Amino acid sequence: MLDMNKAYDRVEWGFLEGMMKHMGFASEWISLIKHCFSSVSYIVNFNGSSSEKFFPQRGLRQGDPLSPYLFLICTEGFSALLNSAAQTGKLRGVKVCRESPVVNHLFFADDSIIFGDANEIGGRVLIDILKRYENVSEQKINLDKSQIFFSSNVSDISCSRLVQMLGVQRSLCMERYLGLPTMVGRKKKGAFQHICDRIRMKVQS
Repeated sequence: MLDMNKAYDRVEWGFLEGMMKHMGFASEWISLIKHCFSSVSYIVNFNGSSSEKFFPQRGLRQGDPLSPYLFLICTEGFSALLNSAAQTGKLRGVKVCRESPVVNHLFFADDSIIFGDANEIGGRVLIDILKRYENVSEQKINLDKSQIFFSSNVSDISCSRLVQMLGVQRSLCMERYLGLPTMVGRKKKGAFQHICDRIRMKVQS
């Protein structure tokens, strides 16, 4: 799991505008959205005295309902790099069942979950992708808050090598993420029972 350091604050407006153009947004729409995030101004109040108004050169406002969607547009560049590596066989994802599509990443707000083989080749590919994304987007991975989880069939030697290579912490138990179990196993009904119970209680109350 990758955590972006001050994800919203580091959004480069030029990169966001370029991503919207690449994704086919109409120029009128891009101009409107650009006005929304570039017209922001701030005043600092210190000991009862207010500073002069100043204008930021990058970043998205925290708490703005539009900001999460704009940030996801930025992460489309990251997604494209991961999918390109998967299509060329450099990065492999996972399947939840035989008939399901291969999944190599999931994005949630300012967090990203990457799936892949636990080997040095995959680790080097991921490092290269992260560096390329950081260079073009000015985003920065927070290694202190990022974690890596290994399946039980990965040797301790391989785990140690990848942890050292990626520079992140190893997680021995990822029970839940965003309130949902990360490991379901065969007992699917039991794994999600607490969610069903909470929904039932809210409906009945």
